[in-house]
Amino acid sequence: MVKSMTGFASARGEFGPYSWTWDMRAVNARGLDVRLRLPDWVEGLEAAVRSAVTDVVARGNVSVGMKLARDAASTGERLDFDALERVLGQMAEINAAAAGKGLQLAPASATDVLGLRNVLVSDTGEEDTAPLARAIVADLPALVADFDAMRQTEGAALADVMRAQLDQIEALTAQAASMAEARKTQMADRLRENLARVIVNAEGADPDRVAQELAMIAVKTDVTEEIDRLGAHVAAARDLLAADGAVGRKLDFLSQEFNREANTLCSKAQSADLTRVGLDLKATIDQMREQVQNVE
Repeated sequence: MVKSMTGFASARGEFGPYSWTWDMRAVNARGLDVRLRLPDWVEGLEAAVRSAVTDVVARGNVSVGMKLARDAASTGERLDFDALERVLGQMAEINAAAAGKGLQLAPASATDVLGLRNVLVSDTGEEDTAPLARAIVADLPALVADFDAMRQTEGAALADVMRAQLDQIEALTAQAASMAEARKTQMADRLRENLARVIVNAEGADPDRVAQELAMIAVKTDVTEEIDRLGAHVAAARDLLAADGAVGRKLDFLSQEFNREANTLCSKAQSADLTRVGLDLKATIDQMREQVQNVE
């Protein structure tokens, strides 16, 4: 099944006070390049994400990002009641000492007490991130499956386009074969006329040598091999489109071979009609190669 190198998927998840969003996307590349943007304080995420991606992606520039947040209510500060009890006891001792000396201190407000060191503490201390990591990793299969499904859908559309282009290449190749067959008699007559003209006008020329040269010209204008190879390439491309796995590089190489045969066909044509068919072949092959660049 053909897959596109481009794709996108997103997902959301939560665990306890944590919530996260996934963002996974890919664009074309010559090889596989996986780039991750993950919270580094949750251990084990990078290896798990990279493994999940490489299990389904063989080629492309893949970016996976995750934003992790904690519920605001759970990230606030809390009272340390042991510290508060110590502070209130110390305040009572201070007030008693001051009263013993005839001093009256201004009463402290709750805000004053809360502002004292260690009365309020952060609730974001060290914690075991293993349960959170397991919950996050459990989200990966669904994310990657959505991403891969999109690539398969786009790949199926690409395959349909390329099959239509292969049909056109096959039709043009058959047209070229018909033209080449029709011109054989014309080419043979022309060669015989050229041979007779050379023999008549070239005194002392070796007829056998002249015949060999003309035969070589005939071989150089024969497009049978090019037409046969174009037909073989069409069959090979169809097999690749029906195969499993990453076939983009093979299709790219095959499209180069298509182009080489079309170029040779044009150079050997010596016929306006056959040249036109060769140029149509080149145009269709170029269009197909553009689609191939998107295939994994």
